[in-house]
Amino acid sequence: MKTLQIVTKEIVDLHDFFTEWFNGTVERDQLEPRFLSRLDENVVFIPPEGHIMTSDMLKGGFDRGYGSNKDFRIQIRDVTIRHEIGDLVMVTYTEWQIGAALSVEKKNARVSSVLMKMTDPVTWLHIQETWLPDALRAAGPFDF
Repeated sequence: MKTLQIVTKEIVDLHDFFTEWFNGTVERDQLEPRFLSRLDENVVFIPPEGHIMTSDMLKGGFDRGYGSNKDFRIQIRDVTIRHEIGDLVMVTYTEWQIGAALSVEKKNARVSSVLMKMTDPVTWLHIQETWLPDALRAAGPFDF
């Protein structure tokens, strides 16, 4: 399978899991095998608000959020490989959300940059999200 197909599947599958997790439609014991095990022990996640989160912080947030948002949905778009260096891949994609309970905008969108290591399974090393400008978000379809 080509690298773009692998990373696209990885990104979509992980975000599908996030939807299931926050909807409460997946068993709680799936957090480790379907999400946490894919993160490098030194992963850094920077959400659109700009603070730095570690894997322990992500785990805590997910533990607290299980089943908290029955209306939450995500759609991934525009997956693009920006750089490939050895087994490292820098990818960008847009993430569109509906029903995001903790976001000011219940319909929101962000562009994400991810550094991945092409292991089996793929390892997430660094994630940074930035809000899409209001005009782009407003123009984007939220019919998913």
